[in-house]
Amino acid sequence: MSILVIGNKNYSSWSLRPWLVLKHLGIDFDERQLQLDTEQFQSQLALFSNAGRVPIWIVDQLKIWDSLAICEYLAEAHPKLWPDDGDERALARAMVCEMHSSFNALRNELPMNCRAEQRQIDISSEASRDIDRIEQIWQQCYTHRSSPSHSEGPWLFGRFGIIDAFFAPVAIRFHGYRLNLTPATKAYVQLQLDNPLLQQWITAGQAEVEIIAHEERGRADDR
Repeated sequence: MSILVIGNKNYSSWSLRPWLVLKHLGIDFDERQLQLDTEQFQSQLALFSNAGRVPIWIVDQLKIWDSLAICEYLAEAHPKLWPDDGDERALARAMVCEMHSSFNALRNELPMNCRAEQRQIDISSEASRDIDRIEQIWQQCYTHRSSPSHSEGPWLFGRFGIIDAFFAPVAIRFHGYRLNLTPATKAYVQLQLDNPLLQQWITAGQAEVEIIAHEERGRADDR
């Protein structure tokens, strides 16, 4: 039995990434969702892993607790998740690793929120630099293509891959806040948002907030 342990869909960008890859591959799995920022979160998480974070991928007795590690594990059986060309594959990995380890200002100031849509906020120069750098990465993907794989589709390296899963939460962020983006960036964001799998996640994330709001109204009525 395969299990993916995730956090709230409205906020957990790290959970979204392997979830999107698994759904793209058509792999059947059980989804266990834990509520972030609750008193029970750590005790519930300890039932699955001592790492103290989501997501966690469980296959039989194997437990993998990092989003990139999960995707790399899946890529061993499904190498098409990376570009065919060796140079493009290395470039895609470098970009994914940069997304995995960088852009702290963007994460802090523009949190992923599935309900946000063109919200006006003030951003720091650090967050602005993060946005510029991500736009550079996406543009580099489109201009660098040298292998036949790019004819397979409109994604960053042609067909949908791990790199697109890792930038999916960024697309949600860019859509959620009013930013000065290039036309090419807007086109890629829309491509992401048009993905039925991402739409499924966003809809579920929006429903979470509605459920919480309903529960809070009920508690207020009880008082």
